Amino acid sequence: GSEAASEQGQEEEVEDRLKEHMDNLLDKSAKARQAALQSLRLALSSKTLSEFLLERRLTLADSLEKCLKKGKGEEQALAGTVLTLLCLQMGSGPEGEEVFRSLKPLLVSVLTDSTASPGARQSCATALGMCCYIAAADLE
Repeated sequence: GSEAASEQGQEEEVEDRLKEHMDNLLDKSAKARQAALQSLRLALSSKTLSEFLLERRLTLADSLEKCLKKGKGEEQALAGTVLTLLCLQMGSGPEGEEVFRSLKPLLVSVLTDSTASPGARQSCATALGMCCYIAAADLE
């Protein structure tokens, strides 16, 4: 019993940290947003969090959209990577498709923006390709 309670406590702690990182994506400081993106990248790449993300996917997608629109260079590159990981976590169902469909125009916009940093453009190209492969229902 105590092992299960300990595991649940750890799970809640992880979720609380993730919520904090998601809140920090809206911070005024670019450094704080980048740190939050790096933490989310680490969390999403090391653990399956689809249940936690399921009810927060649109909030996270909105925050990533803001990072892609207003951020520069490194922040845009990290946002593209986190978006790719979010699509992987959501999978090929309607939830993943919804996230992809909402951010696809912005990914294309950053990708084709000649003033965006090469790292940001590369990250958005990867996100576009991976999310399209995983979550796009439309074959076009």
